[in-house]
Amino acid sequence: MDMTDSIATFSVSVVVPVYNSQVTLEELTTRIYAALEPSVKSFEIIFVNDGSRDESWQTITSLIERYATIRGLNLMHNYGQHNALLAGILKAKYDIIVTIDDDLQHPPEEIPRLLSKLVEGYDVVYGKPESRKHSHWRNFSSHILKAVSKIVLGSEMSRHSSPFRAFRTILRRGFENFTDAQLSLEVLLSWSACRVTHILVQHHSRKIGKSGYTFGKLMVLAFNVLTGYSTLPLRLASWLGFSTSVFGLLMFLYVVIRRLLQTSYVPGFAFITAEIALFAGLQLFAIGVIGEYIARLHFRTMGKPPYVIRDDIGQSLDVPQQFPKIAQETPEGL
Repeated sequence: MDMTDSIATFSVSVVVPVYNSQVTLEELTTRIYAALEPSVKSFEIIFVNDGSRDESWQTITSLIERYATIRGLNLMHNYGQHNALLAGILKAKYDIIVTIDDDLQHPPEEIPRLLSKLVEGYDVVYGKPESRKHSHWRNFSSHILKAVSKIVLGSEMSRHSSPFRAFRTILRRGFENFTDAQLSLEVLLSWSACRVTHILVQHHSRKIGKSGYTFGKLMVLAFNVLTGYSTLPLRLASWLGFSTSVFGLLMFLYVVIRRLLQTSYVPGFAFITAEIALFAGLQLFAIGVIGEYIARLHFRTMGKPPYVIRDDIGQSLDVPQQFPKIAQETPEGL
């Protein structure tokens, strides 16, 4: 069985976040059609215009007039790439979702390879670049973001992640109630995905313009991911406060013991240092504990589910359950 036969039954929604990309949309559409028309059962393309300042939306409306399978979403203003992706993902109607950038750095011709890998039973398949065609600063900041993602997602998910991905639409059950404006699609997928992998794909240089992800923006994104989806900073503060308190307590006991054993000992710098370390550590520890409770409230409000059901088979919940009647014995003499 070749790759085309293995994905022939797939119905695919391709979600493309768009920002100032009017020049590349025509070519992107043509190449997606060329890649998917002979390969899959049916597909749609969802362009999400994320507050573009050029004629991207006009280009999308023009494409919709010529292609019946294209849908366009025009956001009120620029919300960010992951927010635009979430808008498109929640509107997708097919069983498989593919996300791809609008700059043609990830070739659409690789989409069938992602889908073919998905056939093997994976929930998410990432297209990881063989070599990234970015600047040194962009690569450096991307490595920092990967390190943060490793803390939040775990080593298995983070080492696969890429903005070029294919996943099963059923995974959005895990984040359909998500409400936070600060989001990371990788984190949302990790709430449901169990089997994750990647394949190596080509990565081309940008044909026009430059990436909107500057070093500063990637650092802000890394900070938002770390503070928005992890309690590690709070726990570090708690452990630092606890350690400082223990150190201060030991110093205080040392001063007290010396005072009891040496009648001529006069408490001075050591005593003051012990007091400061003890009480400052206790305050920091208390702040960390309070922060833990606030973080738990934060996680509850963002809509993370306690569980996600993959399959539900057997008796339908919509049909009243019938229990067998048990015959009651009539007491003798009645």
